Amino acid sequence: MRVVVTGSSGKLGRATVERLRADGHEVVGFDIVGSPGPGFVRVDLQDYGQVLDALLGVTARHDGLDAVVHLAALPVNGLVPDAATFTNNMNATFHVLHGALRAGIRTIVQASSITAMGFPDFANLTSLPVDEAYVEANNTYALGKVAEEAIAAQLVHWAEGTSITALRFTNVVAEGEYATFERAGVADYRRDLLGTYVDARDAATAVALALDHATPGFEVYNVAASDSGVSTPTAEYAARNYPGVPLSEGLGEFETLMSIDKARDRLGFEPVHLWRQEYAATPQPAS
Repeated sequence: MRVVVTGSSGKLGRATVERLRADGHEVVGFDIVGSPGPGFVRVDLQDYGQVLDALLGVTARHDGLDAVVHLAALPVNGLVPDAATFTNNMNATFHVLHGALRAGIRTIVQASSITAMGFPDFANLTSLPVDEAYVEANNTYALGKVAEEAIAAQLVHWAEGTSITALRFTNVVAEGEYATFERAGVADYRRDLLGTYVDARDAATAVALALDHATPGFEVYNVAASDSGVSTPTAEYAARNYPGVPLSEGLGEFETLMSIDKARDRLGFEPVHLWRQEYAATPQPAS
C-alpha cells in the first residue's frame, strides 16, 4: 500500500516508517519537523487546508493514498499549557481523520494511549489486568485521547467501508533507552503506567498488523510488552501499588497488567523485544 505516517520524525514514527517500508509498503511521512525529501512532506496538522491538500496529493511525492497512520501529537502534558495540549492534539486528529475521509481514504490507524485508561492514578480500577473496556481520563492529554477515540467511533460510519483502529500504546521505549530500567526494582517504578512499557519496534509491528487486519468498523487495542517493566513479580507489584484491586487468576509471574489478549487474538500481536533481554545487552557504565 501507499501509506502516510503522521509524526514520522518521532520515536514511534521512525520505527513505524522503517517497519512499513520493510514490509514493502510505499511510505510518505508527514511532520512539522524534518528535511523534505522523496519520503517526507512538511505538513502543519493544525492547518486543515494543508492536511487535506497533502492527503489528496503532493507534487513529486504522491498522487493518492491507500491508508493513514496517525501518530503525530504532543506526547505528554507539560510541554505547553494544559488547554493547549488538548486543543493541539484534538485539532490534529480531527483534521487527519476528517481529511482522510474527504480524500477517499478508508483505512486509518491512529495512536491512542494508556492515558485513556486511568493514568497516572488508576484510582478507580475494578480489576487487573486492565483491558480495552476501561476508560478514564485524568488530565488534558488523556481527555484528548478519549475524545479522539469517540470521534473515530462516529466518523467510521460516515463513509461505507471505513476502518479506523485506535492503538492504546503504553510508554514507548526506543532501542537505545533501556538503561532507564536500572530502576526496575524500585517499589513504585512505572506505577503510573501499570508497570508497563513497549519497545518501539514492537509498537511498529502492532501498527503493521492493524493495517493488515483492517476491516470496516472501529476497534481499540492495547499495545504493551507481554511482560511487566519491573523486576517485582506481578502479583506482588499489583498488591503493593493498587491495593484492593482484584487480580485475575492464572497470570504469569511477570505478566503485563495492561492486557494485550485482544491484540493477540485478533491481530496476532506478540512482542519480541523485552526489557530483560534488551537491558542485559545494554552497555553498562564502568564502576
